[in-house]
Amino acid sequence: MSAPAAPLRWRSTPVAMPLAGEIEVPGDKSISHRAIMLAALAEGSSQVDGFLEGEDTRATAAIFGQLGVRIDTPSASRRIVHGVGLHGLRAPASVLDCGNAGTGMRLLAGLLAAQAFDSTLTGDASLQRRPMRRVIEPLARMGARIEAAAGDLPPLRVRGGATLQGIDYALPVASAQVKSALLLAGLYARGETCVREPHPTRDYSERMLAAFGWPIRFAPGRAQLTGGHRLRGCAVQVPADFSSAAFFIVAASLVPGSRLLLRAVGLNARRTGLLTALRLMGADIREHAPREQGGERVADLEVRHAPLHGIDVPVELVPDMIDEFPILFVAAAAARGTTRIRGAAELRVKESDRIALMAQGLARLGVDVAECADGATIEGGRIGGGSVASATDHRIAMSFAVAGLVAAAAVEIDDCTHVATSFPGFLALANSAGFALQQAPAPDAD
Repeated sequence: MSAPAAPLRWRSTPVAMPLAGEIEVPGDKSISHRAIMLAALAEGSSQVDGFLEGEDTRATAAIFGQLGVRIDTPSASRRIVHGVGLHGLRAPASVLDCGNAGTGMRLLAGLLAAQAFDSTLTGDASLQRRPMRRVIEPLARMGARIEAAAGDLPPLRVRGGATLQGIDYALPVASAQVKSALLLAGLYARGETCVREPHPTRDYSERMLAAFGWPIRFAPGRAQLTGGHRLRGCAVQVPADFSSAAFFIVAASLVPGSRLLLRAVGLNARRTGLLTALRLMGADIREHAPREQGGERVADLEVRHAPLHGIDVPVELVPDMIDEFPILFVAAAAARGTTRIRGAAELRVKESDRIALMAQGLARLGVDVAECADGATIEGGRIGGGSVASATDHRIAMSFAVAGLVAAAAVEIDDCTHVATSFPGFLALANSAGFALQQAPAPDAD
């Protein structure tokens, strides 16, 4: 038997030249997941353009193939989904593997809870460490029967044949994934399902349900619908993923003389807290040609280098930038002065404990950082070289790749394989914009 492949490592080297050019990052991961799901449940065919060709979203598409939905791929980033209607899914012959996709697993839990058949959702080692109580508990209130491993961890065994009842549920912690799972279950439930949030989260599911013709009422912090309607196939244009654009926004802000133009970036109001935070830090980010694309606001973002300074990140921005905190840590480390981050305890239960890993990695690069339960205090000004751990977390790997651009020496990043879950082709696109990023050899064995 051949030996397993060595983990993918990157070396990010300081750059002497500005970043420049026009780039287009891949499609939004969250919207790609939802487009496949709703198109599968719709009556008629749907065309999805801008679909993210990442491992997570492909896993979701593959699951619907197991559930009896035909999905064609006429070209890269395009899917033709032949919907089977709300009650047309078939029992899978095997376990449904979500890969690394927490979004996929949580949303599917809500969708599958109302089916006539049993199903089991699993994922990779990272996903199997992510708690699912937040979604299991409210779905159980609706009548779902979901069993999990000890500690409410995956795999999830979803029992079929349940009769669901709509509920009025106040989320204890703001979560677009849990909200979306309840709304998907609500499509099948008797009566009305209403979800209330302590802070507004991204409304991708609400907007897409409306686009597919389902009557839904929503406003910041609240969404409600009733069961018994139909979804109708339609065309979906997925905007460029803001979370993917965030690495280039920070990189161009930090590298002297840089100017990057990022095309057609999704600017959902519940997703772009990082823009506000960076502008408070002094970033020069301009929006051009604002427009609507697939029901979502998009614009071309022009980013020019600007000296950043530390801030106390407003707590009210936290729900709107939860996926962008790793790269914000890097911006804070390169900024002049102190940045304080609080209210971000959710980072400890993402693909990894992102607070701990970012704090540890920055400390290894010589940054003065003090970790706390729900954030960190970062003394910025200088990033040194060294080797850091990503713990297979894609966003941490890409964040440290940006740190290497303005570090005193090269930054080596361990297992970067999972970057392909959200941003296939990151290395090539980054280097086309002026990064000095390459695969690094594995460290010598002792």
